[in-house]
Amino acid sequence: MKIKGSEALMHGLIAEGVDRVFGYPGGTIMPVYDTLYDFSDRITHVLVRHEQGAIHAAQGYARVSGRTGVVIVTSGPGATNVLTGLGDSLMDSTPIVVITGQVGANWLGSDAFQETDIVCVAKPLTKWAYQVRTADEIPSALARAFYIASTGRPGPVVIDITKDAQQGLTDVPYTPCRYIRSYNPDPEVSEADLINVANLINASKAPMILAGQGITISGAEDELRRLADKADIPVACTLLGRAAISTDHPLNKGMLGMHGHLGPNVNTNKADLLIALGMRFDDRVTGDLDTYARQAKVIHVDIDPSELNKNVAATAAIHGDARKVLSALLPLVRETRRPEWLATFDAHARVEAEQVMERELHPTDPAGPMLMGEVAVKLAEAFDDNTVLVTDVGQNQMMGARYFSFTRPRSIITSGGLGTMGFGFPAAIGAKMGAPERTVFYFGGDGGFQMTMQELGTIMQYGTDVKIIILNNNFLGNVRQWQALFFGGRFSQTPMVNPDFVAIAGAYGIKAENVERRDQLDGAISRMKAHKGAYLLNINIDETDMVFPMTPAGGSVDDILLNPTEKYRP
Repeated sequence: MKIKGSEALMHGLIAEGVDRVFGYPGGTIMPVYDTLYDFSDRITHVLVRHEQGAIHAAQGYARVSGRTGVVIVTSGPGATNVLTGLGDSLMDSTPIVVITGQVGANWLGSDAFQETDIVCVAKPLTKWAYQVRTADEIPSALARAFYIASTGRPGPVVIDITKDAQQGLTDVPYTPCRYIRSYNPDPEVSEADLINVANLINASKAPMILAGQGITISGAEDELRRLADKADIPVACTLLGRAAISTDHPLNKGMLGMHGHLGPNVNTNKADLLIALGMRFDDRVTGDLDTYARQAKVIHVDIDPSELNKNVAATAAIHGDARKVLSALLPLVRETRRPEWLATFDAHARVEAEQVMERELHPTDPAGPMLMGEVAVKLAEAFDDNTVLVTDVGQNQMMGARYFSFTRPRSIITSGGLGTMGFGFPAAIGAKMGAPERTVFYFGGDGGFQMTMQELGTIMQYGTDVKIIILNNNFLGNVRQWQALFFGGRFSQTPMVNPDFVAIAGAYGIKAENVERRDQLDGAISRMKAHKGAYLLNINIDETDMVFPMTPAGGSVDDILLNPTEKYRP
């Protein structure tokens, strides 16, 4: 029996296990939305307030659940409004399928109302973008989309479906895709390569593991811990890999990068072997490549072959899935103990605790404005390890990553590669929908929150229980920090006149309160914790508060700042 293309689309989504989509209707996608009405008992649609909110929510959903996020929007502005999320998903390896409507095939190229060549526009921001012009193409295109988005290095895919394809008839059955010629998402790893890597590890005196989000994507957290324990190797995590190993594990030495911890950053240039697992040597991690780890041999394991030898030359490069590689590697690695090497991390940690963390976490004025680090620690202490931290981008992001505790996988969601302000709030909504049993925090600044705060309407409509923390310093804080340090304190266009966030939340039926002074913070957190449902805390942050340590952009570990005027001299 023939069915409409829009119905074939619904059957395909159900076959792929999709039970929730995020979207916003419009003219050219109306046939799909009309059919969705009949499938509402099997597919829940989340009506966001802006298409950018749809894709960021789908990203949060995908990142916390490990499933592919699905977005449905119309053509023209609906499609172009998801471009930022596509770029973000591509850089951060998030599996997303975006279904866009398009004008009828006979109108293509005529500059019809709301026609945009979204396939050409989206190609640089996706793993694959394809336009469907007949109903018969829908099943195969959708199957390929899910296969490409979710395998290998995950990423976004766009399927652009003309309106007549949605309305046309087809009897083509839906068959999930399991193979595409010339696309090899699960490469085999040779025994010789594994032996070579094991020999490098066994011969090293001062190795360090650099753990990226690839550990989480492949589900290799247990294998990572077993390798670290067996060979006594310290682990440093990238921003997106922060939850790859529990923060209370004795071999977890902290975060790499511009605002990372002193130990792993300094010892990057002391190690004799770097074992990079599912990370891409981003410039925020390496700084000046000419001075980065010149003394070390490098093992690089990544599912994306284009990342191997791209920024840092590898002594041994393995194209493969992190879990698969580590499972095969573990029997080949010798049990070892390295007390002297590990002790060097402890020395740096003591300096950081005394000269940075003491100032950030134990301020003395009980009635003053708060510091970002103390807020993060108090929140982490008040809630259990079943929490998910979703940050925006900027100082809030760095402080959250530094001071929250992560004891479970998929516990931090943030925009890493693209650094998208406005990402965090809708992503937190999607994360809560993807993991309803977990407590989800949105941890953001006043600037980023205002970019997507219209999604308060989504929370109101669906009763989504997100705990909303706004670190409000009436500035674009991260840019202000750079202006203070590197631009002579000329605060060009960074001061912000903000609205009454508590009143705005109240208009959406969301419980909220202002936290003006330090002595109000504990009580506000307790009330938020006890409340069933969304809760917003607008917290008064000292506008001069900065994130340290800091390696200036393009600098090296010799340039790490402990405060605005003092470099670290280990």
